[in-house]
Amino acid sequence: MSAETFDKVKQIKADIEAAQPDSLEALEQFRIKYLGSKNVIKPLFGEIRNIANEQKKEYGQLVNSAKEAAEAKYESLKAGLEAAAEQAAVQDIDLTAPGEPLELGARHPVTITLNRIIRIFERIGFVVADDREIEDDWHNFTAMNTPEDHPARDMQDTFYLRESTELLLRTHTSPVQARVMTRQKPPIRVIAPGRVYRNETISARSHCQFHQVEGLYVDEGVSFADLKQTLLYFAREMFGPDAKIRLRPSYFPFTEPSAEMDVYLGAETEKDYRLTKGTGWLEILGCGMVDPAVLENCGIDSEKYTGFAFGMGIERQALRLFDIGDIRLFFENDVRFLKQFASAL
Repeated sequence: MSAETFDKVKQIKADIEAAQPDSLEALEQFRIKYLGSKNVIKPLFGEIRNIANEQKKEYGQLVNSAKEAAEAKYESLKAGLEAAAEQAAVQDIDLTAPGEPLELGARHPVTITLNRIIRIFERIGFVVADDREIEDDWHNFTAMNTPEDHPARDMQDTFYLRESTELLLRTHTSPVQARVMTRQKPPIRVIAPGRVYRNETISARSHCQFHQVEGLYVDEGVSFADLKQTLLYFAREMFGPDAKIRLRPSYFPFTEPSAEMDVYLGAETEKDYRLTKGTGWLEILGCGMVDPAVLENCGIDSEKYTGFAFGMGIERQALRLFDIGDIRLFFENDVRFLKQFASAL
């Protein structure tokens, strides 16, 4: 029985060494036969129980050598056959055939809007700051005066990474401000654009993923009047010299006092009526004076420095800028919709 088993292994090894697959298809059949999940070598390991004790070591080495021979042959032939197949494919290309035309795309309306916002703020000295989208809890919440038990955390339904209470998809670009303030001394004048994520119900006005721009100005003597004039300048540059704004008292844990800024759209059309819920005013950003606790958390002397901050959804600005009635259109990748912006600047 043992001699027949040894001969069987030797024959399989000889077949492996003699095999010469000459195509990728033949090589795949070789792999399935000798290395696949139901290969012919696997049962040979089970035969070891029938081998005399003094021959078990020799038998095991022989079976292993057959397996190693199959693996070595497969790897050595694979590279050569793949290279030959690739070369043959190249040779089959008709270089005289006319090329297929490539349809040119267009900038996405969100990208167009973001670039416009950046240019507006760059003209008054703001610089762009960028950072990670997967944030830690401290930079996203605690540094922004939102400790673990703070009720303001309920305002933002957060996507935490699986099995983690410390890492999350950022809910705003405020952590970029925190990182800038911890490594840079005032004066600070930055805008922080980027994607943010919140577990929100998708509708014509909101989405679970959107883009945001936040601004921060920290220096000596910065006041709410500076904030108001900055935002009025932005609205008129963005929406026209006759743009009307209003500031409504609000609450944010990282600013005090805080406000919401609305731009007047009117309610004459059905689209504007739906977007503004019949009021004519569309909320486009939140703002306020940076809370002294936020400055102190980031190592800035709140007795010496003050600052203002604001944050806006870029999609909200694009809705107003391009007279679009539904925020969901930005994420559906409908070419018919996107082609409309081919000539936009």
